Amino acid sequence: MCLRTCVGLMVLVVAMMAGMAKAESNNAKVSYDATARVFRLDADRVSYVFGVNENDQLQTLYWGSKLAEGDSFKRAHSARGTSSFDPSVNATLQEYLGWGGGAYVEPDLKVTFPDGNRDLVLHYVSHHIEGNGLTIVVKDISRNIFVTLAYEMDAKTGVLARSAKIENRTSAPLTIEQASAATWNLPGDADYQLYYLTGRWAGEWNLQHQAILPGKTVLESRRGSTGDETNPWFAIERGTSADEDMGEVWFGALGWSGSWQIAVEQGSERQVRVTGGFTPFDFAYRLAPGGALETPKFYAGYSREGVGGASRLLHQFELGSVVPGAPRNHVRPVIYNSWEATGFEVNEAGQEALAERAASIGVERFVMDDGWFGERKNDTAGLGDWEVNSAKFPHGLSPLIGKVHSLGMDFGLWVEPEMINRDSELYRKHPDWVLGFPGRPQTEARHQLVLNLARPDVRAYVYEFLDKLLSTYDIAFLKWDYNRNWSEPGWPAVAPEDQKKVYVDYVRNLYGILADLRAKHPKVEIESCSGGGARVDLGIIHYTDEVWPSDNTDPFDRLSIQNGFTYAYAPRLMMAWVTDSPNWVNRRSTSLEYRFLSSMQGGLGIGANLNGWTEDDFKVAKKMVEQYKQIRATVQNGALYRLISPLGGSEWSVTESVSSDRRDAVVFAFLHSSQMGHAYPRVFPRGLDQRATYRVHALDGQLTSDSATVASGEYWMHNGLSIDLRGDFQAAVVTLVEEEAHR
Repeated sequence: MCLRTCVGLMVLVVAMMAGMAKAESNNAKVSYDATARVFRLDADRVSYVFGVNENDQLQTLYWGSKLAEGDSFKRAHSARGTSSFDPSVNATLQEYLGWGGGAYVEPDLKVTFPDGNRDLVLHYVSHHIEGNGLTIVVKDISRNIFVTLAYEMDAKTGVLARSAKIENRTSAPLTIEQASAATWNLPGDADYQLYYLTGRWAGEWNLQHQAILPGKTVLESRRGSTGDETNPWFAIERGTSADEDMGEVWFGALGWSGSWQIAVEQGSERQVRVTGGFTPFDFAYRLAPGGALETPKFYAGYSREGVGGASRLLHQFELGSVVPGAPRNHVRPVIYNSWEATGFEVNEAGQEALAERAASIGVERFVMDDGWFGERKNDTAGLGDWEVNSAKFPHGLSPLIGKVHSLGMDFGLWVEPEMINRDSELYRKHPDWVLGFPGRPQTEARHQLVLNLARPDVRAYVYEFLDKLLSTYDIAFLKWDYNRNWSEPGWPAVAPEDQKKVYVDYVRNLYGILADLRAKHPKVEIESCSGGGARVDLGIIHYTDEVWPSDNTDPFDRLSIQNGFTYAYAPRLMMAWVTDSPNWVNRRSTSLEYRFLSSMQGGLGIGANLNGWTEDDFKVAKKMVEQYKQIRATVQNGALYRLISPLGGSEWSVTESVSSDRRDAVVFAFLHSSQMGHAYPRVFPRGLDQRATYRVHALDGQLTSDSATVASGEYWMHNGLSIDLRGDFQAAVVTLVEEEAHR
């Protein structure tokens, strides 16, 4: 996955003075001082500097706020170890470290050669600058193992993408036992705080916060895919700030949808290193002579505006450079999904009736979920047999799709391409297509097994049935589900020494299928779903338009789930459904307005059983959908401020989204329960133009009777909003619109 570059705007400038070579792309710049042997990457607010030291090691020199143009660095010098127990190689802040030469810290690359040698010492060989990209070649001191390190700085956000390509130019195969994309070195300090995200099914996106102490913290998934137990995102704050929009923060995210690891390590000299890539657990990648292995991209950035500023930069980067079609700022449609209304009991007449009801409230995309294919009557059969069930749809899907289109909506469909039931024609024909070890039990989960997508024939089958489906029917959207993690990850069709390649080749083929489908069917949009938020990362987001963060649709629980999600991922990527009350998770009852307002903080969907709604429910829903359409551009594409956190048992939760031109803002306020007659706390917006005049309007809910309606941005940010919320599970949405725009 690559950062987008505009080649037509690239200007390469070679400066002979002071041995400097420079290249610019928009406001990003890559410089090399040949005299000092120092590389510098600059964006609007960030500088990243490293050099080649006297041992030909790549050594980090600086990463933080943008430096002045004339600021220069002397040649890097390796650090001295404190004793014979701490060789220099461990104290020197290296950009990419091979395991060898006395290294004890977490290495980026570890290999075993056929003669048993495992020592790998990488030295600088050459570099190349093009636009806002830099590639550097390093090589082992005696063997022809080459690593090409890629750096690419995003001009607008300063987010830097790094990756490595490992090449075997020897005459014999070798085994890669550990391969990371990059190591990020932070300035030496004793007071760093680590943020990361954990969870489980129906309880995803829990923000964790702890001091970084000497030793190593490992964030990891060994499940064959990204897992909801830990997400491949981190943020590190210098010191501790009570305000999440203040302070220095370094942050990063790994773009990989397979097993992964991020290690956060503080050494004896209080230096913090963050190394990320493939997890070394059960990993061995045999590299034949002439072969190469490319790591995922590891993205990282820096903010002086706290963890809040870090998330806003990451959101901007994701929408501007990662998601399909970036940097388009189109809005996500309002969807209806039929699952909770019909389960597996789908048929033409029932889906058409639901479509009519969905259209009446302003839905723009109708999605038919599981149950439409093969002998799919429940979750025990049919996965793998992707032919339309003729008993349920005797004329195929065309009549239903035609009906949906006649109602002014486009049509979406649920698929789970990577899974198979034993009770399926595909399994009876190809039992060897599943992951497994010969002679060992195959663990089922949700009555299904995992297809080995690393196999070329399985990759071809999955692509061909999806291509046929999209070519036969006018489908605008696929909900791509993935409802279990791996077990018994065997690949007996290949040689034993190559079987562990399954961890890499599976994910590469998954990306390849998605890329090929998007190339042939460019108008089709895709949602990534995995039993909720179990496969969300910048790798899968490069190929999918939105993700499903959790199967838990309880609107109060969702405040915390959505809060955690937005630390790493943009609200536009987050689907949020309105479902029935009481909700199945906690049996909690909430009003339809409250459920809508909770879901309106992301991409709005409705998953309730419309067959059970009253006339009043439809009226409320139509009103709420109309409100959402007025504000969704700002909600989905604006800068997010988490004004009051729902965490820690808070009775309140407040978020604010501000449009990129700062002419519009949307504030969502939620109350769990009033206590002792206390008023709702004043809400202080952020990110407004302090000199502009804004008109405030309670779109849903109300302000207090003494509240102003027109005032400056400075007034609203410092005097605050007074929202009238009392009772249990109450909510409001307030807009601030610049007066000129309002007229």
